[in-house]
Parts: sequence; structure tokens; C-alpha cells
Amino acid sequence: MNTGPIRTLLVDDEVLARLALRQALAAHADFEIVGECGNAAEAMQAVAALAPDLLFLDIRMPGLDGFRLLHQLRPDTLPMVVFATAYGQHALRAFDANALDYVLKPLDQARFDQALARVRRHWRGLHARTPAGISPATGGPVQRLSVRVGEHIRVIAVETIDWIEADGNYVHIHVGKQAYLHRETLRGLLAALDPGRFLRIHRGTLVNVERIREIHPLFQGNAEVVLHDGTRLNLSRRFRLHARRALGMA
Repeated sequence: MNTGPIRTLLVDDEVLARLALRQALAAHADFEIVGECGNAAEAMQAVAALAPDLLFLDIRMPGLDGFRLLHQLRPDTLPMVVFATAYGQHALRAFDANALDYVLKPLDQARFDQALARVRRHWRGLHARTPAGISPATGGPVQRLSVRVGEHIRVIAVETIDWIEADGNYVHIHVGKQAYLHRETLRGLLAALDPGRFLRIHRGTLVNVERIREIHPLFQGNAEVVLHDGTRLNLSRRFRLHARRALGMA
């Protein structure tokens, strides 16, 4: 599989820090530096203009810090992220922000290379035939999803999922009282999940039909789906006919 170089944007207010990143990346021909930014405002413009695949991102910068920068970016434009910072106390928060890795300055080349290896693995997953985080199908729909939770990977049996909500290039997977943020599109999940189990009831919502308890008709052809735990979801008119057939409604 040849996907081209991983287009990389460096975001750090210190010129010497950006130089160190350039030097550390020099030995890796599959990474292409497409730009450098000294603050979050420049980075927001660069992400919009350059559409990088990867950000090397400092945390403490003038104006918006690295975390607030990520919050400002639209989910559909968010690249892969590796934090490169002198402050070790933010590691857990970084993984909560779905960063792939967190390296400390001054950079250690061996540790830096480990971070790039993690980026490569994630990059290959994004460009595999099956969507990222989805177990390869063996003649049928997938039975498990692998979701990053902090520094760990949570394996979720699909039959335990209640419903799934789209959020740009991400989805929120609802399992009981837990909701897991996963970097995958709703369209990608639709292609991998069992259509006999998961029903699309809205442009941004999939629901496990085994979790549906009631359907409440509303005005103008819309309806409300009530799950076994009392969760209420909108069934839009656009998907109501398909839902009626899938649920055996008269």
C-alpha cells in the first residue's frame, strides 16, 4: 500500500524547537514537512490551507495553547497529533485529546522514532481497506471495534453497543453509561457493521435494533425512538420508511 508521505506541520513558538523537530524527522523519508507555525493562530490558517496529515504540537504557546487549538479546529480537519513539549505533567490530558503520542523536549531520537512508528501504524490503519479500529471481516460484518481510551485500546463487542452518534470524522459510541470517542466516520462504520443489527434513523445516528423499546410517532412524519434505558433519539422522516420495514412496523 502506497499512500505517499505523511504531510507534517510543526507548531511551536520556539525556532530552535522547530529546528530540532526538523532534524529528528530528517532520517524519515516517509514524513514530509509542509510548514511551520509559531502560534495557534498561524496553525489554524495552515491547517485550513495545507490540510496536513500530522501535527507536531507544543502545549505552551502565546495566545491559545495546544489543547485550545485542537478544540478550535473542526473535527473534519483534525490531523493526527503528537505533542512535543517540555512539560511532562500534561500527558494524560494529551491522550484524552486523542493525541497519538507525547514526546518531551529536548528530544531523544530513539523515543522520537518510537512516536513515528506509532504514527505509521495509525496511518496504515486509516488507509487500510477496513476503517480504522475495525477488526477485519472474515466473510461477514465485524464483531468487535477497537477504540483508544487514554493510553489503552478498548475492544468493544458490537452487540453491546446501544447507539452511535456522528461528530465529523469521529463518532461517539454509546455502551450503557459510557460513551467512547472514536476516530472513524459514520459512513465507515455503516460499511462494516451488520445492517440487520444497526439501523440508521437519522443522518448522524445509528441504533442497535435490539436496544429499541418503543417508537413514538411525532408531527410531519418524524418519530422518536426510545431505547431500553430510556434514551430518546430522533427518527427523521427521511429514514422512517426504512425503519418501518426493518422493525416490522405496519
